[in-house]
Amino acid sequence: MSAAASGERLGVFGGTFDPPHVGHLVTAVNARHELRLDRVLLVVNNRPWQKVGTREISSAEDRLAMVEAAVGDVEGLEASRLEIDRGGVSYTADTLTRLRAEEPGVELSVILGSDAAAGLPTWERVEEVRSLATIVVVERPGSEECRLPDGWSWVRVEVPRLEVSSTDLRARVADGRPLDYLLPPGVIETIERRGLYRERVAT
Repeated sequence: MSAAASGERLGVFGGTFDPPHVGHLVTAVNARHELRLDRVLLVVNNRPWQKVGTREISSAEDRLAMVEAAVGDVEGLEASRLEIDRGGVSYTADTLTRLRAEEPGVELSVILGSDAAAGLPTWERVEEVRSLATIVVVERPGSEECRLPDGWSWVRVEVPRLEVSSTDLRARVADGRPLDYLLPPGVIETIERRGLYRERVAT
């Protein structure tokens, strides 16, 4: 199947996913439901430009394996290695351009947390992102409403508040603390099988 069937409504949810947790899945399934998207791609960053040099990042293949385990057979969610295959630093503009080139009729939505959305003006080639996709801002109940610059096409989706942090989860693995109900079982199994996060200091 091509990355986007003709006229498909496709959500693009990019991230480091180090590791992917229940908060990511709740975001993806709720955005898909609220916006009636055909599919949501969880696009694994190859080299996330915002995090390069800030901490040790697991290999892209390890992170992809975890995302594949996380989505499993959840309807409408798919792990994507598009940015890994492209190589280099990952930019959303490149990903959207590729998806549009593969199927000109696709309707693209970029799914972002409110923190990431607030940083949109700093993104590489942000005007391309703006022209290629609708921005979907995911917010939690009680959070301060995010506001994008005038002229942007964007929608708001509210999802349940889950205070889950990838930083904390990496520390939990290193410390041997429980991961149950914070990570999908398949992700826990993948972390154990690949020996991830055991010998690093979480940051």
